[in-house]
Amino acid sequence: MRPLERFLLLTDLLALLVVSIPRLRVGRWTRHLPALTMPVAAAQYLVEGPRWQMIMAYLLAVSITVVWMRQRVTPVHRADTGNWSRYRVAHVARALGVLLLAIAAALPIALPVFRFPDPAGPYAIGTVTYHLVDTSRAEAFGPDSSQRRQLMVQVWYPALPTVSAHRAAYIPDANIVTTAFAHVQRKRALLFTQLKYVTTHAVLAIPVAVDQPRWPVLIFVEGATGFRQMNTFQVEHLVSNGYIVVAIDQPGAAAVVVFPDGHQAVGLTVPQFHEMVRPAYMPVSGDGLRDRVLLPNGTMLHDNSIVPYLAQDVSFTLNQLGALDSADPTGTLVGKLDLQRVGAFGVSLGGIVVGESCRRDDRLRACLVLDAPMSTAVVASGLRQPAMWITRDAASMRFEREHAGGWPEAEIEAHQASVRAAYNGLKGAGYVVRMLGMFHSNFTDIAIWTPLARHLAIAGPINADRAHDIVNAYSLAFFNKHVLGRPSTLLSGAATRFPEVRFESRRP
Repeated sequence: MRPLERFLLLTDLLALLVVSIPRLRVGRWTRHLPALTMPVAAAQYLVEGPRWQMIMAYLLAVSITVVWMRQRVTPVHRADTGNWSRYRVAHVARALGVLLLAIAAALPIALPVFRFPDPAGPYAIGTVTYHLVDTSRAEAFGPDSSQRRQLMVQVWYPALPTVSAHRAAYIPDANIVTTAFAHVQRKRALLFTQLKYVTTHAVLAIPVAVDQPRWPVLIFVEGATGFRQMNTFQVEHLVSNGYIVVAIDQPGAAAVVVFPDGHQAVGLTVPQFHEMVRPAYMPVSGDGLRDRVLLPNGTMLHDNSIVPYLAQDVSFTLNQLGALDSADPTGTLVGKLDLQRVGAFGVSLGGIVVGESCRRDDRLRACLVLDAPMSTAVVASGLRQPAMWITRDAASMRFEREHAGGWPEAEIEAHQASVRAAYNGLKGAGYVVRMLGMFHSNFTDIAIWTPLARHLAIAGPINADRAHDIVNAYSLAFFNKHVLGRPSTLLSGAATRFPEVRFESRRP
């Protein structure tokens, strides 16, 4: 909870005690305490902003103020306790107050305005966002085939320390993004409204750190129906340790992409998008016609799935980074991007896209895949770059299916088999990090959106913060070794500090 939210609940609690216990109403310092509830509620509302999870706290503040004012006008005398009707009403009122207080505390705790852990690296974090247009390609997900492919790209970079208290929002345009996310996930939008108040450790457009002339670059690709900030826990860790991270919002794949002129590219639902992705790693046989994907604009893809089209976004973004390094319109990144040291990572669909991008684009020197199967094209041709898969075992996937649904057996088998085949076919170094007790959301920020995630089967039995610590440790070790050339003891064998991990590695 935010500071004023906690203060309001504490004020409500103390004021409720005062109006409920007669002897507290005569105390010199306590009798006027209920008068503070409304001013504190107003301050919280105006300073931190209202959210529906605080409605009960506001209602309780109003109720306590009304009761207190009535007690001031018509105080209860000891003789009144003999009036059993009035006595019972008072007991009911106290019980109702306690119930309201319990609900008032539970709602913001269950759906908090959470904070990301402090980044472990030595650098502060800056961020800027760009609108890119690929004039060479049609927009596959729009109704107009003449429309060109557009992307929103957010860049986080190591920055000079700043005293600025204004941190960047977790999700800009949060009301639009969370509403769309709720729609495609078939959830209620009210579950995500608090995300508009979440901030990150990044500050907008502050100067890049100067202790290196250029910084290595990592491309991040979001999962289906997600958004570019969905792995902020991982992005901030990498950036604070000296990487520039570039996240791509891909129209069609993202829940929604909001462009600077206000127009929106709303994504497909999970089942719709799954039909476009599934042939990439689970091809259907027969006459082959079902392997071809029909896009919303009527285009028939003959590349087996939508994955190669999305992989082109990665190569296009790399091209545009070269242009930004020469002439950034914001003036932030000029001369700061080391495009000779580039890696890529993605989660879920983004992991499939990253695998395909690495197969196609030799500029990517290291490929990290988070909980995703590999396409048949990647398995067939093999990856030339070093690759790491951070995933889970089949038992964890089946456990998620039993408790949260999804993950048909055929999908589980395809996931495990394709990762194994891609790992065995590597031409460079390879690593498989299998984490026990993980659900799919544990590889993203979603696992820390609510402390109840594990109890609601949103996240797996593993502690969410612990899971993120493990992902961050292996991600950093992998990129440090294969993008920067630094040795890593973590990648030399099983780590005793991570008993939840089953680790494999191979040399080229």
